[in-house]
Amino acid sequence: MAIDPEKIFQPINIAVLTVSDTRTPETDTSGNILVKRLEDAGHTLAARAIVKDDADLLADRFDRWIEDREIDAIISTGGTGLTGRDVTPEALSRIEGGRDIPGFGELFRWLSYKTIGTSTVQSRACAIVARGTYIFALPGSNGAVKDGWDGILAEQLDSRNRPCNFIELMPRLREK
Repeated sequence: MAIDPEKIFQPINIAVLTVSDTRTPETDTSGNILVKRLEDAGHTLAARAIVKDDADLLADRFDRWIEDREIDAIISTGGTGLTGRDVTPEALSRIEGGRDIPGFGELFRWLSYKTIGTSTVQSRACAIVARGTYIFALPGSNGAVKDGWDGILAEQLDSRNRPCNFIELMPRLREK
């Protein structure tokens, strides 16, 4: 990471959403990893939830968190695979005003390839920005969460990262 020593770190408020039919607060290891990493980086956990693999329920949760001005970004874990129950990308496609961030999924799979090889083609990790809020959808494994945070989000959610980062764009995300 190229840190600009002249810049001051700007923490943001991040919500963590675990997408699962089986996880509970006690067994949500990937969610716990995300919370620890974002807090260790200096950000604030704004909200946390576990929602079943249901596109309507997920889209509703995303929409409610997007409307909450205290949430700057949402990171979800789970529901990005190929099975019939994996519907996180479909839920994101229902978000009004959502704009794809294609480079996120592309970079995630490139990083993941170094860890799991060609199995990365089974990932539909993706990201959008909707009505001023970033949403990043990671796979549900602990390794995938670590790859996504350590390899992409830690840098892009750091206002000091050069040559650019997601934080510096936030004031302009609602422009028309």
